[in-house]
Parts: sequence; structure tokens; C-alpha cells
Amino acid sequence: MIISKTPFRTSFVGGGSDLASFYERSEGAVVSVAIDKFMYLWVNKKFDHDIRVSYSQTENVDSVGQVKHPLVREALKKLDIDGGIEIASIADIPSRGTGLGSSSAYAVGLLNALHVYKKEYASAEELAQGACELEIDILKEPIGKQDQYASAYGGFNFIRFHQDGRVSVDPIICLKETRKMLEKNLLMLYTGRTRSASNILKNQKKNTENDAKKFRIMKKMVQLAHDLRDELQKNNLDSFGRILHENWELKKQMAGGISDLQIDGWYETGRKNGAVGGKILGAGGGGFFVFYAPEEKHEQIIQALPELRPVKFEFEYQGSKIIFIH
Repeated sequence: MIISKTPFRTSFVGGGSDLASFYERSEGAVVSVAIDKFMYLWVNKKFDHDIRVSYSQTENVDSVGQVKHPLVREALKKLDIDGGIEIASIADIPSRGTGLGSSSAYAVGLLNALHVYKKEYASAEELAQGACELEIDILKEPIGKQDQYASAYGGFNFIRFHQDGRVSVDPIICLKETRKMLEKNLLMLYTGRTRSASNILKNQKKNTENDAKKFRIMKKMVQLAHDLRDELQKNNLDSFGRILHENWELKKQMAGGISDLQIDGWYETGRKNGAVGGKILGAGGGGFFVFYAPEEKHEQIIQALPELRPVKFEFEYQGSKIIFIH
């Protein structure tokens, strides 16, 4: 048996610039951090040649082509595993439609475990590239590349998406005290709403390709990612909330469904009760909110938003790893 442990991520600024519709025309960039909420994948050799896959459903099939779970099916094909295997997964928090990059964490963790199953080593770069190939190239998901790299590498990073398709992952260099203060000032709240990122991202992709104004907005968001990286490396947190707020105001203009009256209401309530800035994580439309606010204001914000559930988290500095082999 092999078990992989892969972190989810929180993206602060620049999300959407990791879509090929943008970065093939102008370099994209995000500021992102892996968090201590994880996807766990079990891979075990089966006594017969069947394939068993357990997630929210359980599949027992005779061949790879019969597997309904698209990531499992294509990962098995990619690694030339034709049967005699059992795969199961579990996540620390709701893992679909919540904006924490769960699908990509699954893809990265699955590839990690399957490579070890085959007695192969795969680097973080190979895992990230492989997950992008599965999700974007093979399954044609309308998503970007940031989640796969955040989960594979872990850490607090400035991630750039080059026009030729290459991705650079550069750690944000700041004092430990700066990172700890940032952790303390971040408040994550679960909205209880889930959504399909695909529809929002399809619209965003279309808008980026066809609307010059939307393209300019995304370029501003990329510049904010550079600005935030620079401020963090100067150990200056004073502008973090402002940049987060400015990015959210720009992001809402990129596609319908990113926000709505209820989300806007929650956001304004958070701001009125001490948050400097914030955003819905992921594509938007639901999932998790993250607010930047002085730690002493967190309880006031929580009390003002009783319908939202606070979730404590810390930064995670390791990417996908194997935690058990037997």
C-alpha cells in the first residue's frame, strides 16, 4: 500500500493569468500558498486484475477504459497500468467546488502514488507537468496551471506562466515573522456554497480572448501579483489587504458568476467589521472566502457573518509527498 499526502492551496492575487488564453499573449503571475489541508490517496495492489476506485462513489470494473473517474482513468493510461489496482481518496475539507484547487491536488497526489507504485521517482516539476497534461491537454478542462504547481511544490510562492508554456516557481523570500503575522491576519470562512468552476472559467477564457478591456484588467491583476511579491519581500504587510481588495474588485469584472449580491453582501460586511481586503478563492461563485484583517478583528467579523463557517489553517511548506509505503 502507498499513501500520498498533497496540500490544497490559497491563491491571493493574479488568478486567471494562468489560463493559456492569457499567458500565451502576456506572461501571467500569481502569489499563492499551499495550506495544511490535504488530499490523501491510497493505492494498493489488488489480488485479481480488476480495478476498484473509491471516492464519493465506488467503482469495480474490469478494464481501465471502463473507469468513470476521468483523472483515474487517464492517469492509469498515462502510466501504462492496466489493472490489478485499488485507489481510494479522502480530503480534510469539502473538496469539490470550494476554490482550494482540490481537483489538481487529486491529480498531483494520484500521479505521485502511481509513480511510486511503479517503483519510479517523480520530481515536483514532473508531477505538476503531468497533472497539467491530464487536466488541460487530455481532459480539456478549462483551467489554468497554478493549482497543479502549488500542490506539487508546496510553500509560499510567486508563480509565473511564460508565453512558451513554461512555469517558474519562485519562493517568496521574507522574514519568518512576516509569514507568521500574515498567517495570523488571514481569516478563512466557508460559504457552504459550491459551484462549477468550469462554467465561470469558460466565460473568463472567452472574455480574455475576445474583449480587449478584460485583457487589460487581467494585465493589471498580474501587475498586482508583482507588486504584492515586492511588498512581501520588503517585509511590508501594510499593503497586503489593499492589494487583495484591488485584485478582487478587478476579478469580479472578468466574468459573470464570480460574484453576486449575496457574496458582495458578505464581503462588504467583512470590510465594515475590520477586514482590509479579501476575495472568494478559486474561480469564484462560492466555496471559501479569505479576508485579510488584524487578528483582533477576526472574532468581530465571524460574529457579523454567522452563516459562514471559520476554518483555521496554516501555510504548508512541503508539496505532495509519500507518507506510507508497505
